[in-house]
Amino acid sequence: MNKKRSGFVSRAKRLIQSYTSYISVPWRDDAAAAQRVIFCVYNETEERSIVARVDEFEIATRQAGHNWAIFDLTNTFAVWLASQRYAESYFQKPHLLSTLLPKYQAFIAEEFSAFLKTNNLDQHVVVAIKGVASLFGFLKVKEVVDHLAPMVKGRLLVFFPGSYENNNYRLLDGYDGWNYLAVPITADKEY
Repeated sequence: MNKKRSGFVSRAKRLIQSYTSYISVPWRDDAAAAQRVIFCVYNETEERSIVARVDEFEIATRQAGHNWAIFDLTNTFAVWLASQRYAESYFQKPHLLSTLLPKYQAFIAEEFSAFLKTNNLDQHVVVAIKGVASLFGFLKVKEVVDHLAPMVKGRLLVFFPGSYENNNYRLLDGYDGWNYLAVPITADKEY
């Protein structure tokens, strides 16, 4: 057990080191929205430990001269569903939810936009998103990121429990992935 735990800690530490190296490089001002997206990719079994170490990512970001803000998707589905007029009927007939999921995506975009305005975030900020695993089965991460990325003037960092191989991202390794142009940060990639 100790060997397993020790190996895991070193993977988390290597992910933070890779992120630190990348975020320390000066930013281009002319990068398109898709080029300003960063995915910190890690095994889904490491989700809790990585999220517990988010403050280390913040420290690295601030040491590189950038500001930091974090947006949490974890409870957005519950908050959104509870606000629906017929929420109880969706619990009884969950198959009906699929028709409403575009409204859930719009809700996330509205909440994110309000978050950015409330915090008055500029082009020198890393806006981190955690809790993307909570989208599994409801929305595709790519579609959510496509909506949110243009709203961020600085960099959008997505904590991504899954895998990355050959420009293909797979959330929780649960279904087919997608190609995306974001910068992948992994524990195994040096910058």
